Amino acid sequence: MSRPLSHFFAYVSRLRWIKRWGLMRNAIEENVATHSWEVATLAHALALIRNRHFNGSVNADRIAAAALYHDATEVITGDMPTPVKYHSRVMREAFGDIEHKAEAELLALLPEDLREDFAPYIRESQLSAEEQELIKAADRLSAWLKCEAEIRTGNKEFEPAAEQIARRLEQDGLPEVAYFMEVFAPGYQQPLDNLLG
Repeated sequence: MSRPLSHFFAYVSRLRWIKRWGLMRNAIEENVATHSWEVATLAHALALIRNRHFNGSVNADRIAAAALYHDATEVITGDMPTPVKYHSRVMREAFGDIEHKAEAELLALLPEDLREDFAPYIRESQLSAEEQELIKAADRLSAWLKCEAEIRTGNKEFEPAAEQIARRLEQDGLPEVAYFMEVFAPGYQQPLDNLLG
């Protein structure tokens, strides 16, 4: 007996073709798949830092897996620029509704017996508040690192975004983000030859 075909992973793999920062001139192109990988590694690190240094007890592996899928719906919706997405309450609500429908469409692509297993990773609402907080922090941190990389190429268009995101990270006040900024972020400014020494 053959199993029914699923197009879930073929569809999700197309995240590599969806460009981020569409309203801005980019010196360094970024796609949603690359961004998702970076957010997963950052969220995993933030979770481990919380557990090791700030009395946390979060499941870092679950957070990393959820972060890998945190923008999976964008394969359906595309990347909505933040200024547009959060322009008004009406826009936020409308886009939230679209995202929920996209989550349902993605889950429907899976074999029925796997949908419940994937739901916590595809449906943000099924994550705990703490898991959502760390993934959102990693998402912002990734955006700030992207802005800083653009600025280092001489692209001043990213300066306001970098300042805005840095302010938001500071307002969030997460100690694991402050730890990352102190210990790991400076390395991003170094040339390759300095990283291994």
